[in-house]
Amino acid sequence: MPSILLIPVLLFVDSLHFIFARLLFPYSPPSVSVVFVLAVATLEVGLYAAWTKKINWRKIRENLWLFAALGLLIASSTTINYEAVEFIDPGIASVLSQTGTVWAVLFGLVWLKEELNRLQIFGGLLAVGGIILVNYQAGDYVQIGSLLVLVSSALYALHAALTKKFSEDIDLTNFFFARLAFSTAAIILFSFLNHSLALPQGKAWPFILLAGTVDVTISRALYYIALRRLKLTVHTIILTLSPVMAILLSVLLFDSKITTRQAIGGVIVLTGVLLVAYWRTREKPSV
Repeated sequence: MPSILLIPVLLFVDSLHFIFARLLFPYSPPSVSVVFVLAVATLEVGLYAAWTKKINWRKIRENLWLFAALGLLIASSTTINYEAVEFIDPGIASVLSQTGTVWAVLFGLVWLKEELNRLQIFGGLLAVGGIILVNYQAGDYVQIGSLLVLVSSALYALHAALTKKFSEDIDLTNFFFARLAFSTAAIILFSFLNHSLALPQGKAWPFILLAGTVDVTISRALYYIALRRLKLTVHTIILTLSPVMAILLSVLLFDSKITTRQAIGGVIVLTGVLLVAYWRTREKPSV
């Protein structure tokens, strides 16, 4: 898929994460939903990997520590996000999750030794400024829902840095399957230890199947493809646009209200993202 098409499609499916979490909330406890959402995605990717003969068990064993770490980080981050929608609007949660941009920029600059030009730095700061503006308007960034999302964003940013640093020599299908399998195993372990492992209600299954397919299988496949093509910092800053879509969807589906400050913050985020994306098109694509 060419990057000019990959980025907008990724932005749309990425914006659905908290929307699916909120849609599932009335039908199934978050601790139950997240287990089966990831299990559905693991089954789908596993069947595809087996059909295309892309599963390399030796490679998985050689990188066991990496997949174990990613599994724990993703399981923790996803569980936290599904719990957070009980306390916070999905649109605002999506905006708050973009604080991962700050963590990713730090990981990219300090650990991965990436470089940004001045325009990219300005665009990144502008995007972060828009995030802060929206967060300030919400007025509840110290409440439990917001704190959960902030912690989750830090965990997911660390996962992205580990993936960028150590997985680029692993076939993408094999990596994705192992990442999902270890994440699902970690969440099942969490649920077992918390005595929350159970079957979801019948009404929840259509949303679980849809969330597993769109929010995990499709969304994360595109996420990793983009992560391999772009710098970690550029990749993360571009994704700061997804909360704008998430807020619009939240208004349509859950009757959320968009304030003037939220709208201004969204425009600022969009401007910063466009600056980064514009400069990216003038660079030679990674291979």
